[in-house]
Amino acid sequence: MIQPAERLSLVSEYYFSRKLKEVARLNAEGRDIISLAIGSPDMPPSEQTIDKLCEVARQPSAHGYQPTQGTPELRRAMSGFYKRFYGVDVDPDKELLPLIGSKEGILHVTLAFVNPGDEVLVPNPGYPTYTSLSKILGAKVVNYNLRDDNGWQPDFDELEELVTQKTANCRLLWVNYPNMPTGAPARMETYERLVDFARRHQIVVVNDNPYSFILNSKRPLSILQVPGAKDCCIELNSMSKSHNMPGWRVGLCATNAEFIQWILKVQSNIESGTFRGIQLAAAEAYNNSDEWHRQANVETYARRRHYAEQIMDVLGCTYDPGQVGMFLWGRIPDIYNNVEELTERVLHEARVFITPGFIFGSNGERYIRISLCAKEEKIQVALDRIRQVFLDIRT
Repeated sequence: MIQPAERLSLVSEYYFSRKLKEVARLNAEGRDIISLAIGSPDMPPSEQTIDKLCEVARQPSAHGYQPTQGTPELRRAMSGFYKRFYGVDVDPDKELLPLIGSKEGILHVTLAFVNPGDEVLVPNPGYPTYTSLSKILGAKVVNYNLRDDNGWQPDFDELEELVTQKTANCRLLWVNYPNMPTGAPARMETYERLVDFARRHQIVVVNDNPYSFILNSKRPLSILQVPGAKDCCIELNSMSKSHNMPGWRVGLCATNAEFIQWILKVQSNIESGTFRGIQLAAAEAYNNSDEWHRQANVETYARRRHYAEQIMDVLGCTYDPGQVGMFLWGRIPDIYNNVEELTERVLHEARVFITPGFIFGSNGERYIRISLCAKEEKIQVALDRIRQVFLDIRT
């Protein structure tokens, strides 16, 4: 009998892949489920971005293979973006690598730095792909804890203990600020301690940074703002959230020139360059005005967040109002035995799909996550439906 590779036994089907089949079935039955689960921006990119895509797509010469390392126009735009918003100088020819999204970057970085059997440090709770791709590639996942009582920041005493006592050959530490799923903001103190930790232990810290513009009215932070960070850190970034381009699959990797060459060696053996129209349109998007970012990334999500907070209140959940990003993370009441007892009732009785926190790790087992990627009118309808079912919790 033909059998699948043994690595498939180490992972399960992605939660959303499985759950969205159920939601599709319920919709086919006429249930009209409102999804507040996935962080896929529902707003379009800027007009100039779309115009540039159409312009380039009409050029007969634009449809051939493109360089894996990206067009010079895109790399220069990425470099300018980092200088403009983060104040970080990144050489567009040596220290930047365009990606087909951050998820692909996680794959390429792991292949470039981690041998089978090596350890990687992964946050709990954290983005599930850090864990699943590490397992598929034969790495040993060592979780470090993020907790509410520490502002969902790393516990550096615990990290020191993990490295000195529980890991033999740790190669990478995955970190993600502003944090998903908890909404914890980036802190320069955390970045500085991570750089120091990486230097002392010869570990590469990878900061996954796609949320720094969402609900953030301050200057966004980057781990590369820390002096010397490029020597031991990699930053992934993405246009999916900040520029409303999730389906375009454009991201970047920024670090030192040597690391870039290692990652490019992997990338060039896996994929070819992105369509030229997308690359040049993405370069145009990096020129979006401050006003566009303010309206799209701050004001719109702030209005939606108002309704999401009311949903949390109706469900009896507690949450930190200082969260950033495109989700709202809240702790469920003690009356529930587990989080799915609440989320399944919300789905089947209120006809609203929200995310149970356990999919992000054991430290998320008493939490839910509400996505802000739906029109205000939809979120308000979801709120009304939930009120009808859960009104008794508030009284």
